[in-house]
Amino acid sequence: MLDFDGRVRVRFDVHVYLIAGVLSVLPISELRGAIPYALANRVAIPVAFIMCTFLNMLVAPAVFLFLSTLHELFCRVGWYDRAINRLLSRAQEKVRAKVERYGYYGVMLFVAIPLPITGAYTGTLGAWVLGLDRKKTLLAVSAGVLIAGIIVTIVAALGIEALSIFIKPEG
Repeated sequence: MLDFDGRVRVRFDVHVYLIAGVLSVLPISELRGAIPYALANRVAIPVAFIMCTFLNMLVAPAVFLFLSTLHELFCRVGWYDRAINRLLSRAQEKVRAKVERYGYYGVMLFVAIPLPITGAYTGTLGAWVLGLDRKKTLLAVSAGVLIAGIIVTIVAALGIEALSIFIKPEG
């Protein structure tokens, strides 16, 4: 919205920031929903990018903590321990070659692609299932979130025209 002097007026509404923050940490929306929501509600581009990206980076350590705590608790139950160990072993064997080939760059790229079912939650869960190192995974997921934040911010700020570089012109 423009002021009388022609400057862009940025809105400061606590509810908008809270909703954008919650969208940043929800598994369905993550950055794909939070940044466009914030920009649509006139939050300044740098503020929307920094806030939403930072909050989404906090997902990975929270997911690791949650998975580790629940897994340790449930491993006390015999049938769970046997079933989960069998499941994790099979999953690790199936993708071992790809993990060895792409490693943490693969995790980063997977998280960086701002599409449904890619993001910090899925990347962290996949790394946990595969038994990847926690610290390296946190770095890879954070880098992926940063890249996704840049992509989503550019596309949301420029609108659908930003995607026109991928469309073949007619004629």
